[in-house]
Amino acid sequence: AAAAAVLPITLPGVSASGMGLRLSQKFVFLLFISGLVTLCFGALFFLPDSVRLKALSRRPSVSYEARTAGRAREERSRARAEPGGRARDHHDHHDAAARADRDAGFSGQSRDAFDYGKLKKCLFKPPLGSDGGQPSDPQARERRDKVKEMMKFAWENYRRYAWGKNELRPLTRNGHIGNMFGGLRGASIVDSLDTLYIMGLTQEFEEAKEWVENNLDLNSNGEASLFEVNIRYVGGLLSAYYLTGAEVFKKKVVELGEKLLPAFNTPTGIPRGVINLGSGTSWSWGWASAGSSILAEFGTLHLEFVHLTELSGNPVFTEKVMNIRKVLNKIEKPHGLYPNFLSPVSGNWVQHHVSIGGLGDSFYEYLIKSYLMSDKTDEEAKKMYYSAMDAIEANLVQKSPGGLTYIAEWRGGILDHKMGHLACFSGGMVGIGADDGELTKRQHYLDLAAEITHTCHESYSPTKLGPEAFRFDAGAEATATRLSDRYYILRPEVIESYMYMWRLTHDPKYRQWGWEAVEALEHHCRVEAGFSGIRDVYATTVSHDNMQQSFFLSETLKYLYLLFSDDDLLSLEDWVFNTEAHPLPIIRRNCPPEREDAEEAPE
Repeated sequence: AAAAAVLPITLPGVSASGMGLRLSQKFVFLLFISGLVTLCFGALFFLPDSVRLKALSRRPSVSYEARTAGRAREERSRARAEPGGRARDHHDHHDAAARADRDAGFSGQSRDAFDYGKLKKCLFKPPLGSDGGQPSDPQARERRDKVKEMMKFAWENYRRYAWGKNELRPLTRNGHIGNMFGGLRGASIVDSLDTLYIMGLTQEFEEAKEWVENNLDLNSNGEASLFEVNIRYVGGLLSAYYLTGAEVFKKKVVELGEKLLPAFNTPTGIPRGVINLGSGTSWSWGWASAGSSILAEFGTLHLEFVHLTELSGNPVFTEKVMNIRKVLNKIEKPHGLYPNFLSPVSGNWVQHHVSIGGLGDSFYEYLIKSYLMSDKTDEEAKKMYYSAMDAIEANLVQKSPGGLTYIAEWRGGILDHKMGHLACFSGGMVGIGADDGELTKRQHYLDLAAEITHTCHESYSPTKLGPEAFRFDAGAEATATRLSDRYYILRPEVIESYMYMWRLTHDPKYRQWGWEAVEALEHHCRVEAGFSGIRDVYATTVSHDNMQQSFFLSETLKYLYLLFSDDDLLSLEDWVFNTEAHPLPIIRRNCPPEREDAEEAPE
């Protein structure tokens, strides 16, 4: 027996060496198969959210009620009961329930839970005011009617020459698609929905709604800007739903919101700037330093994503944007400032360039507006906003030799004494944040808002239209000194600040300044088939750029219309505007009793 134990086992006609080779081959084959299976299962977890969730949802279905039973449902509802920053306190508790919802695909049952009737009953004022916002002042009424005529003219030409395309080229009378929206169409239609509605252009609104229902195809492939799709399409559809209650807008916006989620699949959860809506793959802009994400892009998602959670019942949208805050609060801010470029891989700043204009602007806007939209319960947003304001005032706010207040840019500790047209929104931002600052600083903030708005008005000369950027050095006072900064593309930011400052102060100069802008738009930008930007605001002979931007319909004309309307049209007590001027309702968890008991929702 001892001898047999050491003898090789042989089979007839097979050598010992041959048998050893076959065993080795079998071992290698089995090792290969096991490795392949492991690779396949592992790869599943690197797929985009939308793909992975579909795969996981093929398991035997479990009802929504069963998934949310017990403690998980309790914790999630408690978290939702405390909006904004306070919801983060319960993040860990409802994490498991949120994952269960996502794993099961989160289909339609939860979406039906949103109570639109209660939302409208909780508004302090009817969305369209007591009389459509009709002003009692005859001059204001006449000027408002003029703005409405401009909108009707711009819309009719878009409809005639560019219907279904993203924007109108008014000189050549054709449509423009571009590559910013990843194959999505109808940007001007979606951007215009709420403007048409509040202006009482009923027929135009209905044809826009019909196009959204029948022609807005979300199954597109292409390079889409996460930021632009969010502020224009998501914002536009959200506001259209909240103003009308039409289910088609709700259905489309939640579907689109889900297609944006894979952009957050990064090591930090900071989303990349570009996404393919079809495949879910995402990447950073080629021009962004070291593959970084842009502050104004990933910082301008909060309002819309919180409302996507409201409508869908799916906490994942709010979780994504709350994680952005978590990352930002962890990292050190140079002098309390937020640089414009952040790595979505490491979570560190890539460059120390700070701007309240392009690349940074709406991040700050969304901090104060998140606080206001939460019915002033999002204390984290409030703290972040006023801390940022302290840093901005200490490091960036300057006074020119001529006495103009402006917000400079900051490059690694060196000030660049220029201000972009995009930064002119900040007059309105500082204004709406004045009331909730420290008691001793409230008047100071209102004064600062007025000074910034005045500076931006001063840049609007001699054509009464403003350049893309203006400087305060080498003797310049709010003047574009470079040829490349002299263009005006129908931007709204200066007019936006006029509207807010009018509502906050009722100083008649803001309406007068707005009317100057109307006259300038009519004189310099109106052409036979729409409105066009101009290439040089200082030139005596106008050269048009042949583009009627969708934000002209969404923002510029809407803000002008609101400027000449009564304050109860989209009252600031009830509504917060996203950065594309789409109104989103303030989220009230505790509806005032007199509103809860109201027999009819306001119309």
